[in-house]
Formats: sequence, C-alpha cells, structure tokens
Amino acid sequence: MNETEQTGSRCVETPIAAGLHRIILYVRDVDISTSFYAFFFGFKAIRTPTDRLTELVPENGGAHLLLHKAGKAQKLGQAAVKLVFDVENVAAFHECASNKGLKFGSIHQADGYEFANAKDPDGNSVQVSSRAFKST
Repeated sequence: MNETEQTGSRCVETPIAAGLHRIILYVRDVDISTSFYAFFFGFKAIRTPTDRLTELVPENGGAHLLLHKAGKAQKLGQAAVKLVFDVENVAAFHECASNKGLKFGSIHQADGYEFANAKDPDGNSVQVSSRAFKST
C-alpha cells in the first residue's frame, strides 16, 4: 500500500518504507574528512568535477556518505546524528583504529553486542557496533 502526496496538479506516490542509503555530512574540510572515512572505515571516494558533493562508498555495501563543505555560519558536530558502522569484533577494530590514531571511548556491553564511540574531524559522532552480528 502506498501513501499519496498532492504536488501541484500531479500526484506522486511515496512508498511507506524507504531504506537509508545516503547520509549528508557537512564538514569543514572535505579532503580531511574523505581521508578519515577512507582510512578508518574503508570508504572509496567518488568525485565529479561538477558536483558539490564527494560521495563515499563503503567497500562492503551499506549507506553512502555524501560530504558537503559546510558554510561559515554552520555549527558542526552539533547534529543529533550518530553514524554507526557495523563491525563483527569491536575490540579488534578499536585496537586497530587506536593504533592508527583514532581515539575511541570505552567499549560498552549492551544486549548481546558491543559498541564504542568516537568523533570524526568535525566533531560528528561515530560508533562501531557489533549489533548487526548479535545472535537472536
């Protein structure tokens, strides 16, 4: 079943559920953020000279990150958004990323999975979590 929106004189059908496939992040320096997500999380950058966005594609599927240069007045790291990256072994990822210079907080135990939090270069919250791998 689809919901319908009225747009001017035409109707556009909107699906009730849609997957999350792209997330826009506003960043101070697109190159630094591109390097951060490529180095720590294995994203590949796709750049088009006429596009204002740099698209980051994960190696193993999942949502794409679209990096957009933030405006001067834009406050960064204040959004109520946290990017969660699925990793099977949080402790191993935590150790590897720490050795590369990414500072994570403590590893937390949750309902059958683990997670740890960090910040990207612009203060945006990121998390690694084994939730996707928990046994049900």
